Amino acid sequence: MRADLKTVDVICQHSRDGTVFPLKVRVIDDDGEYQTYTIKDYRDRSHRGTRELPDGVYVTDRTLVFECHVMVFGMQKMIRLYYDPSGTIWKMTAM
Repeated sequence: MRADLKTVDVICQHSRDGTVFPLKVRVIDDDGEYQTYTIKDYRDRSHRGTRELPDGVYVTDRTLVFECHVMVFGMQKMIRLYYDPSGTIWKMTAM
């Protein structure tokens, strides 16, 4: 089953060696208002070949994939962020 992909805003940091890691994610809630969440920790799941992830999203070796934990109303939630450099758009599943 494929999860719904939402387009989101992501603040990320680029290190000297070219690696990218997310710091914050901003999503539009059901009321149409922006909510910003700080990423508490993440795992980089990028560059492991073309495959389907547990949420049903197919990625290539070029897609940056991050499994992140954010706090939502005092509860820790796991989200997955996707970024394809050719499309310049961040996508998210879960929350």
